[in-house]
Amino acid sequence: MPTLPTIHRVLPGLALCAGVALLACLGERLEIGVLGGKWIESLVLAIALGIAVSSVRPLNAPLRPGIDFSAKILLEIAIVLLGGSISLSAIAGAGLGLVAGIAILVLLSIAISYGVGRLLGLPSKLAALIACGNSICGNSAIVAVAPVIEAGSEEIAAALAFTAVLGVAAVFLLPSLYFHAGMSASRYGVFAGLTVYAVPQVLAATAPVGLLSVQTGTLVKLIRVLMLGPVIFVLGLAMKNQTEHLPSDHRHALVPWFIGGFLAMTMLRSLGFIPEMIVAPMALMSSALTVVAMAALGLSVNIRSVAHAGGRVIAAAIISLLALSALSYALILMLRIG
Repeated sequence: MPTLPTIHRVLPGLALCAGVALLACLGERLEIGVLGGKWIESLVLAIALGIAVSSVRPLNAPLRPGIDFSAKILLEIAIVLLGGSISLSAIAGAGLGLVAGIAILVLLSIAISYGVGRLLGLPSKLAALIACGNSICGNSAIVAVAPVIEAGSEEIAAALAFTAVLGVAAVFLLPSLYFHAGMSASRYGVFAGLTVYAVPQVLAATAPVGLLSVQTGTLVKLIRVLMLGPVIFVLGLAMKNQTEHLPSDHRHALVPWFIGGFLAMTMLRSLGFIPEMIVAPMALMSSALTVVAMAALGLSVNIRSVAHAGGRVIAAAIISLLALSALSYALILMLRIG
């Protein structure tokens, strides 16, 4: 966090990031009003607008401290607050077999997606972002994992942009799968929960099928989201091990503070120490800070780097999603769901 003497250095860039974030949120509202839904989320719009601003006119040096602060510190605070919206009680009635199956599926999907990305020539950090976003919860996973593995702005922007496109496509395509493949409502709900990126997208994909599908898909998706905590914890340990040879002032802590904060908030929520009345405001604050941080990342992006990786990124994302779909259907058959 900035000290008082340096706040004046942070404010100009922070104000610019907040302004871009506000425009992104207004754009999302416009989508809802005109199209009836937010097909492109505000955090993706924030990155796009940030890239546009930085591409039209080079940013002045005095803006850089506030942009860096927004991209790092605000994002880490948002991740901690995100932990308060996740409760372990969601798995209580799901059954041990399904929970274990989802955990194994997520880990297998991360491994396969990462391998696909590397085979296609993507940098290791970009491949890791796509793997975690594809396997856990799309944009939220990418945003949470990025600071743990110290991913660059271009890598984050590329991963978010192309997983956003696939997330929207899945919402349109999955209902047709239900109507043409003869799935039961419960089986389709599990499949949607295992493959669709974000919780709102799961709701959109399952709503045409009915209430049972919505409830099943949401439960499965929440269990999948719970894997975010263990994954970022393990990645934090891995990054720490990779830097053991560095001087002590360059090493990672055993667990970065925001990962510990995320896990602590999740436990407090699960144990009932966070009142329900403040859960929604915390989630809203987390979302708002994330949009500001994404605006900062967009303002830091070199558009040529993102465009150069485009074809390989979208290929990796599509192949990874197909692999996740195959694994998900295999799990459904093994557990004899529906």
